[in-house]
Amino acid sequence: MSLIHKTAAELGALIAAGETSSAEVAEAHLDRMAEVEPKVKAFLHVDREVTLAQARAVDARLAAGEKLGPLAGVPIAHKDIFSTHDMPTTAASKILEGWRPPYDATVTARLRAAGLVILGKTNLDEFAMGSSTENSAYGDSHNPWDLTRTPGGSSGGSSAAVAAYEAPLSTGTDTGGSIRQPASVTGIVGMKPTYGGSSRYGVIAFASSLDTPGPFARNVLDTALLHEVFSGHDPMDSTSIDAPVPAVVEAARHGDVQGMRIGVVKEFGGEGYQQGVLNRFHDAVELLESLGAKVVEVSCPTFTTALPAYYLIAPSECSSNLARFDAMRYGLRVGDDGTRSAEEVMALTRAAGFGPEVKRRIMLGTYALSSGYYDAYYGQAQKVRTLISRDFEAAYQQVDVLISPTTPTTAFKLGERTGDPMAMYLADLCTIPSNLTGNAAISVPCGLADEDDLPVGLQIMAPVLGDDRCYRVAAAVEKALESRWGGPLLKEAPAL
Repeated sequence: MSLIHKTAAELGALIAAGETSSAEVAEAHLDRMAEVEPKVKAFLHVDREVTLAQARAVDARLAAGEKLGPLAGVPIAHKDIFSTHDMPTTAASKILEGWRPPYDATVTARLRAAGLVILGKTNLDEFAMGSSTENSAYGDSHNPWDLTRTPGGSSGGSSAAVAAYEAPLSTGTDTGGSIRQPASVTGIVGMKPTYGGSSRYGVIAFASSLDTPGPFARNVLDTALLHEVFSGHDPMDSTSIDAPVPAVVEAARHGDVQGMRIGVVKEFGGEGYQQGVLNRFHDAVELLESLGAKVVEVSCPTFTTALPAYYLIAPSECSSNLARFDAMRYGLRVGDDGTRSAEEVMALTRAAGFGPEVKRRIMLGTYALSSGYYDAYYGQAQKVRTLISRDFEAAYQQVDVLISPTTPTTAFKLGERTGDPMAMYLADLCTIPSNLTGNAAISVPCGLADEDDLPVGLQIMAPVLGDDRCYRVAAAVEKALESRWGGPLLKEAPAL
């Protein structure tokens, strides 16, 4: 088995034992990237020499006897929304083209401290606003299962890189489903930790009360190992939770649902859902019952209002956060020829630097926050958010976790929804409630849809700081599928 086919845990063990080096592992993945990247287009920035220099530095640290974690020397793809002092950080926007931050995000710093090797920065929907990675200012990324389809979004570059075996691990951010949705449609594992469980410091902000960094991998254990590396309290983030990281790695190693109470969300299914997705979801429900879980139907009526509430709250926070891109301090500047006022330069710069979806959300948010409309729109959405939290609280008094399909459909064709924002927004129908309440949620592959043989994801939702419950159920599902029919994951890198 070649190095690119091994799990992150296996690679870390081989490097620690001296059976291979971090430089050799990085080179194998860089070679894979050179082979398939022209078709997948997962990365926005790659520097082979910088990556190999990082890997050789990790090898030197290990040779000197430094004690590093289980992922030391393992390569990782990093979403281009995390600040990196030695690489451009653009958020896939023209307004930040070529910008190099003067500091690392906390997640970046923790990856480096643990000895992970950053392969490059991955593509995304501009400022993480989208569900298909078609809103990037630098072009689309493609789904390795079918290059004519989206790899999801906004973290589509990160999900595509892992699914294409360009990297064993990657990072993403989840604001309305931007980790779980791309994980689902590319057949990998993606986790949205509890809000505040992973630091937002150094993450270019979209919606500050929703944005949550999280991990991707091709299996549950690797995902948990990466989760543990970069999670935990950060005094630089005012919303960071000062509490121990849940025992996610232990849960991933010993997945067992015997005696667990699992709730099926009644509101997530039926009209608008692809039949093949529902078939695999029902198979997963039967599988969990066969493993000893007690499965019951749970009604959460306000979940049907989550989508409109989200598309008032998120754009409102977006319009506030993106006001900082004013052409005065950093980034793009247009029209500054000495004849225009600062306001004119700002308007020209924002018109040229922001893409259509970002402009749409800024305008929506500005309207919702404007005088005379704040209470009618933003204020009402926050009240709905409270009601959704109460539905979750009531549900978790009955069950340990909730489950649903991760997405209503499998990966859709590139260009299929670009002219219909509402159709695009519906891709996050099942994922948004957990963002509005800050709960933990994971997507794990549960099979292939009958109609198109494309991956289907099972979403597992748990209470705040119940991240280990997500991994416990996900690991049990993964293990059972592996033993029964080999599982839905690709066993070899796809020949793209």
